Amino acid sequence: MSQSTSNNTYPLDLSVVVPLLNEEESLPELAAWIDRVMKENDFSYEIIMIDDGSTDSSWQVIEQLSAQNPAVKGIRFRRNYGKSAALNEGFAATSGEVIITMDADLQDSPDEIPELRRMILEDNYHIVSGWKKKRYDPLSKTIPTKIYNGATRYMTGIKLHDMNCGLKAYQSEVVKNINVYGEMHRYIPAIAKWEGFTRIGEKVVQHQARKYGSTKFGLERFLNGFLDLMTITFMGRFGKRPMHIFGLLGTLMFFIGFAISFYLSIAKLFFEQYRMTERPIFFFAILCMIIGSQLFLSGFLGELITRNSPYKDSYQVRTRIGLANKEED
Repeated sequence: MSQSTSNNTYPLDLSVVVPLLNEEESLPELAAWIDRVMKENDFSYEIIMIDDGSTDSSWQVIEQLSAQNPAVKGIRFRRNYGKSAALNEGFAATSGEVIITMDADLQDSPDEIPELRRMILEDNYHIVSGWKKKRYDPLSKTIPTKIYNGATRYMTGIKLHDMNCGLKAYQSEVVKNINVYGEMHRYIPAIAKWEGFTRIGEKVVQHQARKYGSTKFGLERFLNGFLDLMTITFMGRFGKRPMHIFGLLGTLMFFIGFAISFYLSIAKLFFEQYRMTERPIFFFAILCMIIGSQLFLSGFLGELITRNSPYKDSYQVRTRIGLANKEED
């Protein structure tokens, strides 16, 4: 075990979390590659492989690898839940000081692990994300990825070139204090930022062509990514104060409708002879007031739900001085 940066409060130097789906061919090579890197650097480690409902013999391969090397551990889902669920379960099972995530398809290089770990421990980053600057993916994947990353940088303010790179390093504290659900694995840096883990770095990493199997990327994932981006942006900014967005928009819409109605009323009384309902703008004013009222009520109901939620007082506390830690129910 490395003595210069190791923290004795953690039983292991590294936990490598590998979510996978139908990757039976690549798993033995990946496990051997990780093991070689760990031994060369004298790291204590564990490899946690999460089988996300594979229909091939991936789980049997994991069992064989674990029998050969006790550092290989496995979690098997009963069905396919998605990469976010796999990462969330893997994070909960880790015991290393630094957590590494990587894909199982051999496109991420375990040789990057020592430098990623150094950046976490010595440069004091909360997260270090890989950047596949030179990619070996088809244009049908690289072009949507560039568009997605540009939109994500703009929406979140996190200046990463490759937000969705599977190769990342985390302080253990980060993965133990975030919840990854749905398909939010694409936005783990954004989730961490909203929870107060703001030191996010980037490292150019080697990208390799897929050796076995086929990519799981499709148009549906690209479209869902933008919907998830809107969700994570909203939840990060307004999750605990929905009235600040719905109430503001509702008040603004209602005011626009009311102002138009007031203008039409004055015009009818003093300047014009025809009925207000003969003007199309009248119906626009009514629509604005109805939508404004609905938005305001949505914000009010959101506040009621938030204030009565058992998690309403759930905040990230970094440390305490002179106070005992709260007991978890």
